[in-house]
Amino acid sequence: MNVKEQIKAYIAGQDEPKRSDLQELHRRILQVSPKCKLWFHDGRDEKGKVVSNPTIGYGSQTITYANGSTKEWFQVGLSANTTGISVYLMGVRDKTYLSKTYGKTLGKASVTGYCIKFKSLKDINIDTLEAAIRYGLDAMSK
Repeated sequence: MNVKEQIKAYIAGQDEPKRSDLQELHRRILQVSPKCKLWFHDGRDEKGKVVSNPTIGYGSQTITYANGSTKEWFQVGLSANTTGISVYLMGVRDKTYLSKTYGKTLGKASVTGYCIKFKSLKDINIDTLEAAIRYGLDAMSK
């Protein structure tokens, strides 16, 4: 299965209303960055052990680890979790930026250094979330 098929199957496998919310977010992210690289991470490490929820990735960046090794990875991630949806903005260096910039206008969401988590789209301001996603895609493109 190619990446687009994996993404389609992942979204289709979610219960409503999460399925519709993920589909809408996927559509909006592709609208923001139509030519971005798509990823699908099944949540397993190199040994096949489940270490995270499956995640749809958008964009591309090079991560440099403390030991000097590098890895290509996505800039923005979208993932269903047990209580809702998580949007990961992987390139954010200032861990207070998201909460300071988007926290007050986002709605019912928890915001950490690189993650925005919410129950459903109806609970948040989608335009604010889209602005944060746009920032996440732009931040590492410069």
